[in-house]
Parts: sequence; structure tokens; C-alpha cells
Amino acid sequence: MRWRLPIAAILLFLPAPIAIVALSSVTSRGYLTFPPSSFSLRWYTEFLSSAEWLRALAISVLLAFSAACGSVLIAFLASQVIARKRFAGRSLLETLMLMPIIFPHAALGVAMLGIVSSLHWNGTFVGLVLAHVVLTVPYAYRPLIASIRALDPVMEEAAMSLGARPGTILKRVTLPLLRPGLITALVFAFVISFDEVTVTMFLVGPDMSTIPVRIFAQIQESASPVIAAISTVLIGFTVLIVALTQWLLGLEAFLDIGAGRSSRPAA
Repeated sequence: MRWRLPIAAILLFLPAPIAIVALSSVTSRGYLTFPPSSFSLRWYTEFLSSAEWLRALAISVLLAFSAACGSVLIAFLASQVIARKRFAGRSLLETLMLMPIIFPHAALGVAMLGIVSSLHWNGTFVGLVLAHVVLTVPYAYRPLIASIRALDPVMEEAAMSLGARPGTILKRVTLPLLRPGLITALVFAFVISFDEVTVTMFLVGPDMSTIPVRIFAQIQESASPVIAAISTVLIGFTVLIVALTQWLLGLEAFLDIGAGRSSRPAA
């Protein structure tokens, strides 16, 4: 009973910043203010009618999708080797897969700038995709390795005993069983890439910038309510992704994968 009030206060405090941002986005004044004295949708109109903001949003979505697909492919191949094979450098390979989480993003930004510049990809979409794949691989790897380790090998062995080829087993048995892990990996990698600022700032160019970087630059120049409007749209976009994941997968799958539950029958 005595814990109900603190818990309720915490639960109310968590969404408070989102509510403040959303209410600040509908002010009619030319600067951020809370609570708004009058309401207007002018800042949403400014965002939706700005070619620069919409271009940055399109680049961010395409970049996040490309990075998520690339990182999931790499994480899937690596997790297959690590989970199914025993070799001398397995622990080292798994550590390398998680390295981007350990290093500070500023250091990674400098390193990626050197790599991308040597390839003459600085300020290009390809350079951004390369950097974001490196950043998102760990977030794709963790749910995939947990799913593969929880996979019941009897299903694949049964398909093999019936004469199925390796490609058919992968398509008809393995990938369907790994669907929760694959979707979780895609969602995690997409969100991490979409929100990334620090490393991206080292690699953007005059015609190639993401919406988080533009928001960061705009905040330094002015406190326009259009920032709050864009932030509210991005929050709604994130909620839409979560709702879509719930519809496709069920949020309980996140808990199953995170706990690394095994579907193998008890011996």
C-alpha cells in the first residue's frame, strides 16, 4: 500500500516529457512555451510544407531501413556460426560483434570518418549506411543469437531426414521458426539507426543529412516550436512501429527472446 503513491508518481513522471513536447508543439507563438497560451497547428504545417525537413525525414527512414537490413543479415550469418559451430575464436568473434556498444560514439565517429573518407564516401548515403550498420549490428545480434540458441534442432533434422535440401530447410523451417527474433532484430536496429546523432554528425554532407542531425543543429540556432512538432511526429512514428510489432509478433516475444527461453523438450 505504501508503495502505490511512489509507483504512481513514477508512472506519471515517465510520459510527462512527451506530454510537454506535444503541448509545446501546438503553441501559436514563435518560440517554445509551456503551457501554450493559445493553440495552433502552424508548426506542423511548416514541417509538412518544408522540402528540407521532409527530405531529411525520407533520408532517415531509408537509412534506418537499409542499415537494419544490412545489420540483420550480418548478425544472422554470424549468429549461425557462433551458435552452431565450435572453433577457437568463437568468444572473440562474439566480442567483436558487441564492440560498437562498448566504444564511445564520439570515438566511433572519428574512426568511421577515417574509414569513410579513405573510401571517398564522406557525405554520401553509402557512407552513412556503412556506419549505421556497424552501430546497429550488436542490437540485431542479441535477439538473433538468443533465438538460434533456443531453436529446436529436431525440426531441421526431421526436414533433413525427409530429403529436404539446405536451402529448403532454411526457407521452410529455420526462417519461420526465427521470425520473432528476426522481427525484433529489425525493429531494434531500425530504431537505433533512426535516432542516431553522434556518429552521423561526422559523416553528413550539405545534401545528405538526417532528421536527428537537423533537429540538433536547429536547436543550437533557435528554439522554434517546429522542433517540438517534429519530435511529436517522430514519437507517433515510434508508437506506430511498436503497435505494428505487437500486431505482427506480440510484445511477449521480446521477453521470450530476452530471457533466451529454449523450446527444446526436456531430456
